[in-house]
Amino acid sequence: MTFSIVARDPESDAVGIAVQSKFISVGSVVPFASADAGAIATQSFANVAYGPDGLDLLREGRTAEEVIDELTAADPEAPRRQIGVVGQDGSVDAFTGEECFDVCGDIQGEHYTVQGNILENEETLTAMADTFESADGGLPEKLIAALHAGNDAGGDSRGEQSAALYIAKPEGGYDGGNDRWVDVRVDDHEHPIDELERVFRLYDITLLAREEPEETRDLDGDVAREVCATLADLGFYEDDPAEEFGEDEREALESFRGMNNFENHDLAVLEDALARGWDDASGDGEQKLVDAIWHGLQRLDRK
Repeated sequence: MTFSIVARDPESDAVGIAVQSKFISVGSVVPFASADAGAIATQSFANVAYGPDGLDLLREGRTAEEVIDELTAADPEAPRRQIGVVGQDGSVDAFTGEECFDVCGDIQGEHYTVQGNILENEETLTAMADTFESADGGLPEKLIAALHAGNDAGGDSRGEQSAALYIAKPEGGYDGGNDRWVDVRVDDHEHPIDELERVFRLYDITLLAREEPEETRDLDGDVAREVCATLADLGFYEDDPAEEFGEDEREALESFRGMNNFENHDLAVLEDALARGWDDASGDGEQKLVDAIWHGLQRLDRK
């Protein structure tokens, strides 16, 4: 009762998986990725040994097809399994055992594979593939968009419960110390993909670095007043909301930045992001501030 997408971004050497299931903590079972090997999703009576064993085989030079052949040949329960593999060598393959519960299947394209079982319909998989190929943004946005599309097209026939996004990239982890570039999970939620996207955006602002902008925009007018009013509601600003964003207002924004660990971006970049992203943001209070910053940062490439 799971659908997933495994994909690679050849420009950044990032590889990852996005997955949703009517199953508690799907992120602890399905996704495996390593920047020096590739990415693997193992599901449908998942054999979690497929993850580390498959990554080892990729490191040894096996293609995705060869990895699947070796893993399933050694597994007497293979007819019940499902696996998707994308190698850093560009190879892509998937396996859906003949004893997987319907509706089940997989689709491959350039740099990705989608797979699912106990689905509402086959359109779940085609919607995921089509959306991944056409979606804007980087690999995280494309993977999340594919999950949304699959869910909207039918999704898991038993409903929603958990979702995960895991992406490995060379030196992509905290302070460059490992390859864990994106690692976000929602273990139990009524709408796990929506929640996964919300948490990812917060993760993105906090942990993922962006290229420095060539120029920045000051806050002013109605947007400055609304940002000040929001900062005041949150206890960071004490004056009447102003349409000029001056020293006191920037001090309030700096306090908000420090409280939320947004040190990846200097104050001028956050002000610019709020100016550019406010009209696209949703939510209220802190959620709107965070969403506006995320939208405003989208013009800057991730490092």
